[in-house]
Formats: sequence, C-alpha cells, structure tokens
Amino acid sequence: MTEGKIIKALSGFYYVLSDGKMIQCRGRGVFRKNKITPLVGDNVIFQADNDKEGYIMEIKSRKNELVRPPIANIDQAILIFSSTEPDFSPVLLDRFLVIVESSEIHPIICVTKADLLSEQERSEVNHYLEYYRSIGYEVLLLSSKTEEGINELHPLLNGKTSVFAGQSGVGKSSLINAFDPSLQIKTDEISSHLGRGRHTTRHVELIEVCGGLVADTPGFSSLDFTEIEAEDLGYTFPEISKKAEECKFRGCLHDNEPKCAVKNAVEKNEISKERYNHYLQFLQEIKERKPRY
Repeated sequence: MTEGKIIKALSGFYYVLSDGKMIQCRGRGVFRKNKITPLVGDNVIFQADNDKEGYIMEIKSRKNELVRPPIANIDQAILIFSSTEPDFSPVLLDRFLVIVESSEIHPIICVTKADLLSEQERSEVNHYLEYYRSIGYEVLLLSSKTEEGINELHPLLNGKTSVFAGQSGVGKSSLINAFDPSLQIKTDEISSHLGRGRHTTRHVELIEVCGGLVADTPGFSSLDFTEIEAEDLGYTFPEISKKAEECKFRGCLHDNEPKCAVKNAVEKNEISKERYNHYLQFLQEIKERKPRY
C-alpha cells in the first residue's frame, strides 16, 4: 500500500497524487458505513493494482477541515474580497474570519480590483484595511490586471496548502490565473441582472501554484455558525480575545455583563465599534440557533 494526497474529488472518484503520479481511486465501503467522507487535502493510504486505478484504504488524521467547501489539512485561507463590483463588505469579511479562525486556519486578507478604485474610494477601503492590520491580520490590496500586490502574495503561497475563499465575482479565479496563466481557470463577469458574480468553479481541486498547493473551490456555500458556541465566539476576534482577559467575570460574553473590559474598550475606540457590532450580531445568531440533536 502507498501514501498520497487527494487533490481532486469529482463524481465519486478521488484523484490521489503520489510520487508525481495521479491515481484515480474510489473510497472503501467502510468509509460510508462509518460516515467518513474522504476530502480533498486528505493524506491517505491507498492500494492500486496498476498505475491508474486504486482504492483508498485509510484516511490519516486531519489537522483541520472545512465542511462547505469540503477540504482538509489547510495551512491558510486567502480571503478574497472585492473593493468594488461588488462593493467591499466588512460584515461579510468578519463572517469569513470567524469561520476560518474557529477552524484554526491562518487567514490572509486580500482585497482585489484595486485598479477600479478612485482615490477617494481607495482611501475609504484603506481605512478598513488599516484596522485589520492593527489587530494582527496580514492584508494585501491587489489587482489582477495591473498586478499590484501580486508579488507580495507569491512568497506567502510557497510550501503551503491554501484555500482561496470569498464571495462570488470578486476575482478568485482571475487571481489564480494571474499567478499562472497556463491554468486558464474559467472566469465570469458580474451578472448585471442579479448584481452578483456567477459561480465558475464547480468542484474542489488542489492546484500547484507558486511552490504550494492552492484550492480553487466553488466558494463557501454556507456561512452559518453551526459549529461555534456563544462562549467561543470572542476567541475568533483577536482584539476581543485579548481584551477579554481583563473582564470582571469569567465567561463574559461582552454583551450585557457589568464591568466588561471589551465594552469599555469599544467606548474608548480601542476596539472598532463596527467590528463589535458584528460580534453582537453573530452572537445573537448563535443564541437563536436551533439546538442540534
């Protein structure tokens, strides 16, 4: 038996890369019985009678996984957001950051279409980005057309398994094509009727880019906080997590509790009021979530 990594899943087949060769595999029935699904990114043990077809026998332990998109063993998430067309959305970015942080995946924030910004618009976007930098996030302003910022992102991909994620129509596929035009990943324009991007990626696949592996995915089909508990939400906001150590009461949710260091920091403008309001919005969603059985 041989070890390899699943780099593509399509129509019930898993394409395993091992020693430079691609083996088309099926999963053993025991996986279905135990309700285990092999994921792109999984390190696996497989058995093959020839160099084309085989069976996955074992899935090695995962360091993390995402459900939608279904992918495992991610080092970092490149969160791609548009500065315009569609407009930059801080609340959506914070939603992505919470999901990525809760999965213990390192996020890098990339804002695309910088070439379309006027000076005033660039100033407004930079206002948001500077705050994210101040709380410890790596932030890049990019343009696939002018290649602004592309060289800064190159070395961050080397030796890493990265997932590109973000809203539709923000230029994820265009950005990957900018790294390697030979890939020719399908892109599409924003739908003028719907006002949002059309999905152009239909399956999850790991692609060799800039010395690392990049997952081109259909995007996050769900941004619900189904796996996050109310008491854990604050840990996904770095500035709230840090300030929470000074709260009077242990387990403070930074909502209605007295002597809350986080609320005090918001009042003093040490923590962004907008980010804090997003935190409260997400907290309410989690509290109103239907219980799981």
